[in-house]
Parts: sequence; C-alpha cells; structure tokens
Amino acid sequence: MAETATNPTQREIAVEIPADIVSRETEVIIQKFQKMAKLPGFRKGKVPASVVKQRFAEDIKTEVVEQLVPKYFRAETEKQGLHPVSQPRVTDLHIHDGEPLKFTAKFEVLPDFDVLGYNAIKVERPDVTVTDDEVENTLNQLREQNASYSAVEGRPLQDGDFAQVAFKGTPQGEPDAQPVSMDDVMVELGGSNTIPEFTENLRGVNAGDEKTFTVKYADDFSDERLKGKSFDYTVKVNSIKTKNLPELNDDFAKEMGAQFNSIDQLKAAIRENMEGEKKHRAEHEGKDKLVDELVKANPIEVPDALVEHQVDLRLERGLRALAQQGMKTEDMRRMDFTRLRSGQRDAAKKEVQVALLLEKIADKENVAVTDEDVDKEIHILAAQSQQPVDAVRARLIKEGAIDRIRNRIRTDKTLELLYSRSN
Repeated sequence: MAETATNPTQREIAVEIPADIVSRETEVIIQKFQKMAKLPGFRKGKVPASVVKQRFAEDIKTEVVEQLVPKYFRAETEKQGLHPVSQPRVTDLHIHDGEPLKFTAKFEVLPDFDVLGYNAIKVERPDVTVTDDEVENTLNQLREQNASYSAVEGRPLQDGDFAQVAFKGTPQGEPDAQPVSMDDVMVELGGSNTIPEFTENLRGVNAGDEKTFTVKYADDFSDERLKGKSFDYTVKVNSIKTKNLPELNDDFAKEMGAQFNSIDQLKAAIRENMEGEKKHRAEHEGKDKLVDELVKANPIEVPDALVEHQVDLRLERGLRALAQQGMKTEDMRRMDFTRLRSGQRDAAKKEVQVALLLEKIADKENVAVTDEDVDKEIHILAAQSQQPVDAVRARLIKEGAIDRIRNRIRTDKTLELLYSRSN
C-alpha cells in the first residue's frame, strides 16, 4: 500500500483489500439482497444466491465498494500517519470475483511546516494622541447635528441661506428616462456640497418662485446615474431658512446626555472616545500588517479543500449582508457565482494561511484557552442577541460551535501575543 507525495498538500495512496475480506463482504451483501429481492417466479426472501448474484451484479459491487473503500482508506491513512482534510478521489478501482479489491485514493493533507521569524516582525505604532483641534471639530459636528432652522421673510435667497425646495430633473436626450425628483430637500446656497449651478440659479430667488436651469455633471461625478450627463431642472423654492447653531456651553453639554454637567465633561468624553477609536483602528491596522509580514515570511502551500471552504464562508457572509440590506433572493440567484468565487479565492487562501500559521505559533508558544475564556465569549454573544446565557450555550453545544469559539479565542490570543512583541 504505497504512498506518494505530489506536492506539500496532496497525497496519493494505493490500497489493496485482501480477497477473503472482499468475498466475506460480498456474501453478506448477497444475503441482504436475497431477503429484499422481488423477482418473478420466486417468493420474497427465497431467491437463490446464484440468481441474486447474476441479477444484481453491479448493485452488489457498488455496495461492496461503498462498505469497504471508506473503511480501508481510513485504516491506511491512520497506519501511515496521514490526516486527510479533503474527501478522497478514488481512481483505478479494481474489483473482480476472487481477487483483492484495489484502488488509488488522492486527497489533501495539511502541509508540514515550521513558522520562521515571527518574533522578529516589527509593526510601527502610529501616534494616537487626540489634538484639541480634533475635539473642536467633533464638537462643531455635534452643533451642526443639533442646529435649528428659522424662516426668513421679506427678502430673496442669499449665500448662507437654506432653500427648502421641491425639484424635478430630466436628462437631456433621454425622453424615456425616469426623472430625478424630490419633494422636500434643503439646499445650502454656497455650501461646499452644493452643486454650483444650484447656488448660481437660486441666488436672489424669492420663496414661492420657480426656476428652470441646466446642470452639466462632470465625467467623474460620484453618482453613476448623473456622471457625464446634462439634466434640465425645474426647482420650486417653498421657503427660505437660516441655520442657528447652539452655543457651546454647559446647557449644550447637558442636552448631549444626562451624564454631562459641563462642556468640559463633554470635551473629556469626546477625547476619550476618539482616543479609543484611534487605538482600536491602529491595533487593527497593525495586526493586518503583522499577518501580511507573517505570510510573506512563510508562504506555505495550503489545501485547495480548505481554501474552497473559506470561499464558501466568505460568500455566505456576503450574501447574508446583501439580504440584510434588502436584496431579494431571486436577484441573488442571478449573480455570477463563478466570477464571485474566483474573486474571493486569493483572500480566502491568505485567510487559511494565516489560520494555519497562527495555529502553529499557538502550539509553539503554548497558548491556552480556559473555560472562563469560553464562558466570557458566550456571555457576550448572549448580550448581543438578548437571549439567556443558558439558552445560547445549549444552542452552541447542539451546533458543535464551542470548539470553533475556542479556536477563534486561541487565534485572537496568539495574534495579540505577536502584536505585543512587535513594537
């Protein structure tokens, strides 16, 4: 029973099952067929073995193969110390009366490798200090979000005003195209996000007036529906308003939350949150760079079966996200899944490489996961799903997900260990 290695993750073994074992299994299956066979001229269960063997020859062979091949494939891989991670592809099947059953099985295994240089990887730590200007910018954003608007009477629109308008836009040269229209929208005259033609044509217009004009959108305009096109707009100004920003004082801070008694407390909370966000982003980016360097230093081959499984997981997550965004099932079915799978493969391969490398490092560094670690994660999942902890734990046990959680925690701990050493 020979084994040959074609590449680091592929194996091929030739297996031979002794003739006497094949004969015994064949007789057992013939007896089963005898009990079940219904043939003209014979009572059920009374069909002679010779007739059954002749009448159901191919079915008997198929069942012999199904009974013996998996069993002896497993026995041979265990004997040779191999651990398949894919289903075997059986070829060169030889099965004849009185002879050994022979077959060749091709399958994939995890690569045999060591991780090199992982303690030498360095990741630059960016400055996560929050400046006074950044805090002020956030405060100003809060003021903008809490602005109020008051009506302007007795004068036309001028820069800095907000026009409350209804409009309809029709693309030139496309008579059958659906118009772009909105019944109630605020347009800031002279605003940085306002299309210049709107500012130029609405300046000096009074409430209740209607204006028509054309907008030529640039070829690199952000909206695909508008880029490179010319639209004829009809705009009615329903009212003119000015924006009133709240003062940055203790009263404003109290409106932002009952926990704030002063503007200084609000500023301190903003600074703390921004620092936390910066640290989290820096750590996330740093760990991404770390695993990039880890894979670059250890470009291991990985089994196609694991890569394809990871592609499945990535597509499943993507489709679930699309469904949550409102995409219909029939629209998903029309997607080009061959192209989608191809587009996911490189990222999936890298994810498998990283997982195997971190697992090897965890073994070398004796990274352990305690029951308390798992229990903490279950409590987090329960809080997120707003379900009882015991119910979540029971579901995870039933789904066989506890080991996956334990493995993920171990991976996270290992990556955290590497990141702590990489400064």
